[in-house]
Amino acid sequence: MYMRNRVVAGLALVALLSGCGGGGSGGTVSTPPTSGSGGGSGTASAGGTCSLLSRQQWAFDQLDEWYLFPDTLPNNLDPASYSTVQDYIDALTANARAQGKDRHFTYLTSIAEEDAYYNSGQTAGFGFRITLAPDNSKLLIAEAFEGAPALKAGIDRGTAITAIGTSENNLQTVSELIASGGGDALNNALGPSTAGTTRYFRITDASGTRVVSVTKADYDIEPVSSRYGAQILSDGGQQYGYINLRTFISTADPALRDAFAKFRAAGVDKVIVDLRYNGGGLVSVAELMGNLLGGDHSTSDVFDHMTFRPSKASENTTAYFAPQPQSIGATRIAFIGTRGTASASELVVNAFIPYLHTADGLIGTNTYGKPVGQIAVDRSECDDRFRIIAFGLHNANNQGGYFDGLAGTVEASCQADDDLSRPMGDPQEASTRAALDFLEGKSCTQITAAGAQTTQAVQQRRKLLQPAVPSTPQREVPGLY
Repeated sequence: MYMRNRVVAGLALVALLSGCGGGGSGGTVSTPPTSGSGGGSGTASAGGTCSLLSRQQWAFDQLDEWYLFPDTLPNNLDPASYSTVQDYIDALTANARAQGKDRHFTYLTSIAEEDAYYNSGQTAGFGFRITLAPDNSKLLIAEAFEGAPALKAGIDRGTAITAIGTSENNLQTVSELIASGGGDALNNALGPSTAGTTRYFRITDASGTRVVSVTKADYDIEPVSSRYGAQILSDGGQQYGYINLRTFISTADPALRDAFAKFRAAGVDKVIVDLRYNGGGLVSVAELMGNLLGGDHSTSDVFDHMTFRPSKASENTTAYFAPQPQSIGATRIAFIGTRGTASASELVVNAFIPYLHTADGLIGTNTYGKPVGQIAVDRSECDDRFRIIAFGLHNANNQGGYFDGLAGTVEASCQADDDLSRPMGDPQEASTRAALDFLEGKSCTQITAAGAQTTQAVQQRRKLLQPAVPSTPQREVPGLY
């Protein structure tokens, strides 16, 4: 039962424009393995079960029991000094954060919000993913989601937003906003994640410059784009599979199976897996991705090891490959990644290293670096879900600990830019082109483990915009608004 319920939570604070950066996506277990109720309701303190002090004490108790780095927890930290539960949690995990082990991966969130997202991709917003141009002059659309307001208004990948306002008469340029308050000013200008919020944008795209109004609405994120998410690409007389997974949520299952069934029917055995903005999600979907790619693997072949702290070693588990009817036997895989690629995405890349070695390639830039995962402890009467870093993830060769990203762990990599002038999956888009070249065995420039890539394009890498306190969808889909 525990193996089936293994879950991964998502990316937090990928590139805060306020300068503190960091974050990472999660790996989680849906409930503590030994607790059928998700951790229980805790002990009520003065002010009631959901008082601030009670919730802080409950959070400490869960960390004390489950935290993967118990030796980093401070002694006798007074919760009364902190005005929110999250502030107290951040103080408790500060030592691990300073060591690069927990970059805001441990956090409090809403049960209702998480369930809505993981079950259907439900969120509210404009429906685009945005990056900040290196010169701070504009926001660039990295992706627009089907069925959401932005795409309906004609805003898609490559569109530039140069000004934002609540009407045509009070537009402020992106440069002015950055100068006045950095990332916080941009986030405030974009407004709350509430359906019905309207903003005016001055945009520039292939059709010219104009002002458009867009109103935030509820929509469900398609984990695999119906426009470009799954394709068979022809190049140099060969056929290659291309799959772009935006996020590891439950609704990805049928889309992934359908894509791989088409790859299988076409006899494809070399695949591009585009995870360039994928901040994580469910471990079960990561395992499905591995099983669909690894149809030639035995059920005794290890996909990953999940390892808890010594006092919880009885909860350690190992997942094995389980080929599916739609599986292919991939002989060469090009994983497209960026610093927005984390957690479940990194898990899949790492899982194939012991089997494919130099045929398992990382294309683009170094990844975020989150080789640890969270359990979720629920306190339903307060709508509190506590995501706690509680286990490490390792591949069949026990390779893990890639807190600096996967570039130092993979045996093959190729630098490539994220080319917003073309759709993802276009054979001429820079990262897709580099991935095809890798599949064809062509030489390339390796990604450095420390992230000190030397090409101008990589040095000027755009940053995904992210609020200081992201919602669940924003953790999993970095840059989402």
